[in-house]
Amino acid sequence: MTITTLITVLLKHVGLLVGGAFVLLTLSPVQELNFKKNSIYNRLFLILFFGLFGIFGSYSGNAIFHSIANLRAMAVITAGLFGGPVVGFGAGLIAGGHRFVIDPWGFSAVACSLATIIEGLFAGCMHLRYKERSLDWSKGMLLAFICEMFHMGMVLLFSRPFDQAVSLVQVIALPMIIGNTLGTGLFIHVIKSLQEFREKKDSTQAQNIFDIANHTVRYLRGGLNMTTALATANILHQRLPVVAVAITDTTQVLAHVGTGDDHHLAGKSIKTQSTREVIATGKPIFLRNHSQIGCTNHDCPFCSAIIVPLKKSGTIVGTLKFYGSATMELNRIQFEIAKGLTDLFSFQLELEDIQVKNKLLAHAEIKHLQAQINPHFLFNSLNTIASFCRTAPEKARELILDLSLYMRKNLDSSRGYIPLSSELEQISSYLAIEKARFGDLIQIKIDVEPGCEDWPIPSLIIQPLIENAIKHGIRSQEGGGSISLTIYRNLDVLEVTVQDDGQGITTEKLDTLLLRKNLESHTEGVGLRNSNQRLEQIYGPEFGMEITSSPGHGTMISFRIPGIQELSYGNLE
Repeated sequence: MTITTLITVLLKHVGLLVGGAFVLLTLSPVQELNFKKNSIYNRLFLILFFGLFGIFGSYSGNAIFHSIANLRAMAVITAGLFGGPVVGFGAGLIAGGHRFVIDPWGFSAVACSLATIIEGLFAGCMHLRYKERSLDWSKGMLLAFICEMFHMGMVLLFSRPFDQAVSLVQVIALPMIIGNTLGTGLFIHVIKSLQEFREKKDSTQAQNIFDIANHTVRYLRGGLNMTTALATANILHQRLPVVAVAITDTTQVLAHVGTGDDHHLAGKSIKTQSTREVIATGKPIFLRNHSQIGCTNHDCPFCSAIIVPLKKSGTIVGTLKFYGSATMELNRIQFEIAKGLTDLFSFQLELEDIQVKNKLLAHAEIKHLQAQINPHFLFNSLNTIASFCRTAPEKARELILDLSLYMRKNLDSSRGYIPLSSELEQISSYLAIEKARFGDLIQIKIDVEPGCEDWPIPSLIIQPLIENAIKHGIRSQEGGGSISLTIYRNLDVLEVTVQDDGQGITTEKLDTLLLRKNLESHTEGVGLRNSNQRLEQIYGPEFGMEITSSPGHGTMISFRIPGIQELSYGNLE
């Protein structure tokens, strides 16, 4: 056989070996072992896997001078670079031992067997030196080239008669160096590509879970009910490859989104034995056929289902269910996702108790804020009203009514949530008194989008900002200034902005203005800090205030208030 023919034969077998390895490594059970390097079972698998391909490499060439042109090196070198010295030595021992067994009396048997073992061990040592960088196709090809040169040297050194060894090397050296060098590069590239694909897939999956967590926390921390369950099921159905999502409590279906919603109805009692079993045992289950699901509707499209328990403080409070159909089947990955989500959702449900405590704390802070109403405001208001009694008695009467309304709403504001319209009435009463005192020095503009009046907000959340803007921004500025209050709806949140063109806030003070500390005095912006802390306590840190200001250019404070479904005003009582 000519050298050119032998090169062609070996390259064909390189393609077959690399293709076979790729197919095998894409099988799910093999993937689970292949990419978890630390366990002893995985190392044994890698030794057997690469050792087996080393054996296949022995049959990839032809017999030349009672020896074999082969591709063992591409398997054992890849084994060492990928798995380290133990894997490299083990794979080399299997492939090299097999080479000796099939032709123990061949004149190059000992040299070829030893060379194969040493190649695997040497590649493993390169893994220790370069760690993850060792799995690089260019390094692998260079190493394979050096190792195969060493292999040829071993044949010349140990094989006898020497002239026959020389003749053998003259024929097989170039084909084996080319075949094993190219094969090692391709083998490494396949493994590296599969690794990167798996890491990217895991990263995408993790990002998807974080996205789900970010969007569901605002609902589930309000407890498990039909409203929060429907919102959560919609989020899951949009982000996961399932045909339907359902959420139950321990007795009834709270929400069902997706296919089958014509007969899987929210508000109906739980009918399937599998769901009741999960509630009773707390163990997740994966149902793989229609009969196990237990739906009595003959046209039900579901062929598989995943059911996992939802817990709160260790107690089962419901279930999360994924459904699959003939066109979109469920798999083990979705089962693992569902089990991960149940822990995540259980934690979010426990936030309900934390939120109740925070609301009670916010309630106490409102009481504290009321106790610190500046007596100068009341004193100055009464003086202003007295001055109008003689010159404009009708105006004085209006101001008395404004002051009465302001004080009544202020004293009654501890009941918790109020409609936006109630807060606006209190702001109007406050501004009427301030306008009477300072006249045209204070210009006010209020722009509220129609339809927002019934939006539930925490009491005393906007008025303190208006008061701060007048007291610290406008009154201390010669010539007065203007204040604007803008409120509009942006999808499911209320956008609130209070802006003035007063003297502004220094950078040093701005950096400490919203820091959490004991509420002590109005001179330190207690109303602003209190409003911000209550927003964060009730809705979460992402709903805290944003302040932009600079000396001489005014201040702008903006924040968002999310909508709350099924809320009764004053629910802190």
